[in-house]
Amino acid sequence: MQAANFERITVNPTEMGGVPCIRGLRIPVATVLRMLAGGMTETEILADYPDLQTEDIRECLRFAAASAMERELAVP
Repeated sequence: MQAANFERITVNPTEMGGVPCIRGLRIPVATVLRMLAGGMTETEILADYPDLQTEDIRECLRFAAASAMERELAVP
């Protein structure tokens, strides 16, 4: 999967170890996904990270969905 397919996701090898981030803000996609998985609402995330926008959160979810579709996972 290419981050280039996502307008709000950036990957820069010299920032944050090259992990996918939101718009170069040094906020990893994984951080937003963990907050959502932990039960935080979009409103709570936006309050904690005022530089984020609602569309950033939705793009993180699209990115995660695309990532999940790319891999075959072993099911025990």
